[in-house]
Amino acid sequence: MLTFKPSASVLCLVVSGLFMGSTALLPVFGQQPKPPSEGEKLFRAQCSSCHGAHGEGAAGYPKPLIGSKSVDQLNAFIAKSMPPGPVHCSKAAAMKIAPYIFNAFYSPVAQARNRPPRVELSRLTVDQFRNSVTDLVGGFRPAIPSDPPGGLYGEYYKGRDMDQKSRVFKRIDPQVSFDFGRDGPTPNQFDPHFFSIAWQGSVLAPDTGEYEFVVRSDQDVRLWVNGWKHPLIDAFVRSANDKEFRATINLLGGRAYPIRLEFSKASQGVDDAAQKKGKPAPPASVSLLWTRPFHTTELIQPQFLFTQTVGESFVLTTKFPPDDRSMGFERGDSVSKEWDDATTSAAIETADYVAGNLSALTGVKDEDKDRPAKLRNYFKQFVQDAFRRPLSKEVEQLYVDKQFDAVADPAAAAKRVVMLALLSPRFLYPDYTEGTAAAHDDYAIASDLSFGLWDTSPDAQLEDLASKGALSSRSDVEAQADRMSRDPRAWNKLRKFLFWWLKLDEVPDIVKNGKEYPTFDASTVSDLRTSLELFLQNTAWSEASDYRELMTSPKDYMNGHLAEIYGAKLAANAGFEAVTIDNGTRCGVLTNPYVLTRYAYVDRSSPIHRGVLIVRNFLGRVLNPPPAAFAPLPASVHPEMTNREKISLQTKPTMCAACHGIINPIGFTLEEYDAVGRLQSEDKGRPVDCSGSYKTLGGSTVKFSDAHDLAEYLANSDESHTAFVEKLFQNMIKQPIAAYGPKALPTLVRSFADNRYSIRKLMSQIVLATLPGGIR
Repeated sequence: MLTFKPSASVLCLVVSGLFMGSTALLPVFGQQPKPPSEGEKLFRAQCSSCHGAHGEGAAGYPKPLIGSKSVDQLNAFIAKSMPPGPVHCSKAAAMKIAPYIFNAFYSPVAQARNRPPRVELSRLTVDQFRNSVTDLVGGFRPAIPSDPPGGLYGEYYKGRDMDQKSRVFKRIDPQVSFDFGRDGPTPNQFDPHFFSIAWQGSVLAPDTGEYEFVVRSDQDVRLWVNGWKHPLIDAFVRSANDKEFRATINLLGGRAYPIRLEFSKASQGVDDAAQKKGKPAPPASVSLLWTRPFHTTELIQPQFLFTQTVGESFVLTTKFPPDDRSMGFERGDSVSKEWDDATTSAAIETADYVAGNLSALTGVKDEDKDRPAKLRNYFKQFVQDAFRRPLSKEVEQLYVDKQFDAVADPAAAAKRVVMLALLSPRFLYPDYTEGTAAAHDDYAIASDLSFGLWDTSPDAQLEDLASKGALSSRSDVEAQADRMSRDPRAWNKLRKFLFWWLKLDEVPDIVKNGKEYPTFDASTVSDLRTSLELFLQNTAWSEASDYRELMTSPKDYMNGHLAEIYGAKLAANAGFEAVTIDNGTRCGVLTNPYVLTRYAYVDRSSPIHRGVLIVRNFLGRVLNPPPAAFAPLPASVHPEMTNREKISLQTKPTMCAACHGIINPIGFTLEEYDAVGRLQSEDKGRPVDCSGSYKTLGGSTVKFSDAHDLAEYLANSDESHTAFVEKLFQNMIKQPIAAYGPKALPTLVRSFADNRYSIRKLMSQIVLATLPGGIR
């Protein structure tokens, strides 16, 4: 019997044909090639010269033929616009070419066939590296105190000495902003010449980055942040003219840090004789402010302050190159020299910190007789935590024992252990173990849960369960996913995703026309961002965590400053609180003033920018970049036209119609909101037309009369749900969802609906979808 063995060249052709999605494969093992359809013949004759025989792109159009159009949308586009020029494809030919392009290149099945996604081996992202190092050094303590935020404890003393004998009272102050004038904190309890106060607790850093702390006072002050060894600001001996003090510190987002502010009004500039003569005491005031990422200098608000004092955290200051975002989300799929240098510097920085704080971190005192043995045991656990699984004897010997045997100084040995551990692939690559791909045992499941939901290594509870084999059943894993999805670390990860989803994670300067908007300045932008932060936290992270509420809630968060601009009924000095403006017609994140302001020009709205955001991020549609730089028509051109009319005119050319036919009708629904997100009823003296429409992937057309109709559609649309699930998955897992099989996305979308569109539960289900067996 003869056995046919295909040559390497034949196999290559077969694989190439499958990869490129061609329907004209060479005959293999006696199979006859399928004859090309009429659509394929027409494509090869009329389209392949520009798009390539397999849709891979050619000289005329180098980009591959991929997108999200339906067959009907492709048909209409081809008949109207292809090929570019005065003469287009006939309607009859377009009706044949469109199904072929869809089935060969556009459909999800075709895209999976042509470019099959896979789970890529990946290193820790920058955030995961930083979080893991902080938790390793800090012993995986909670990220924030268990008590809710609300202020700092203030201890008020009669004199300069802050001891229990001189303490008058202790209370919770929501924030530090006091003007005592020439009196003391309370009448008749303090000598207005001599009193002091100490505020202490913890401060939450919502974002990762550089924080500038600011103390304004005409008296003596000291401030500690994240450590007690040295004050961040020390103005207990100061010049009489200095009344503002600033210092910066790097903090990791989503974590709380210890803070203490001391204020003293003592004998500086006042002697006893002057006091006896009855001269009034000089005035005294103190305020605690900060400049956090994306914000201007502002008072530290109560939602960032806790009365509980947490321990010091180690925060890396090493600069890392940004993670790859070519897929639209951060992922650690590449290793460059810059990244390698950064990890080495970070390992050295961590090792120096550990060695310099050895007793405090390990609890082992210098005078302990069994100190060497205790330190070895501590660092064996450190390495085990870093590698996220028990150590073999060989690994333990290499990473710990050998290092302690090599040097007599325990601090030097500690530095060697820490550096080796943090530069090991066992730490840097979550799926690495013993030189092979990790089996999905309980320890790997614990790691997947922790990195998926928290972007850090497993905590003590996960490690304990893994050691007992208690993560083997789906119910056990679900219980842990539910616990972790309620932790503030999960909110920190979701918060970052939401700002990325809204494309507000890296915000350029937002500037508006000073003549048109004279009260709009940098502090307005800062307050608007705070307003959005509060809205997201109180919708996406509420008990229901309902995606539909995120889309439709009429609430906004305003303070006195914003209330004046947007018409809310608040006192001028009011703090942030939930309000409804514009008679309750606002509809969720879509009409949030900060989002609308960001997606607008300096003097008018931008239906294009707003439409692109919704089409790409809220509906998950693929849009090609514009063929040329786009600049809005200046006000001097067609001054009689409304903004809508100008946009329609400028995007009328055929080369624009393909994308703007989707973008414009969506963006126009927000035309009733101006460049700073205020309601406007007229444009050029005529009523604003905010009607719009959207042609769904199924081919039906949905019409909207205004933003409220659009918000309701986005809240309840399968397309919107699917896009949100896919983007959240990719942001959490750092992998394409299609790599987990064709059923992963539709199954998660069904689960999303079954759980009443709870974003928090969706996060749990996403992580479960990546575990062995997927979702069952």
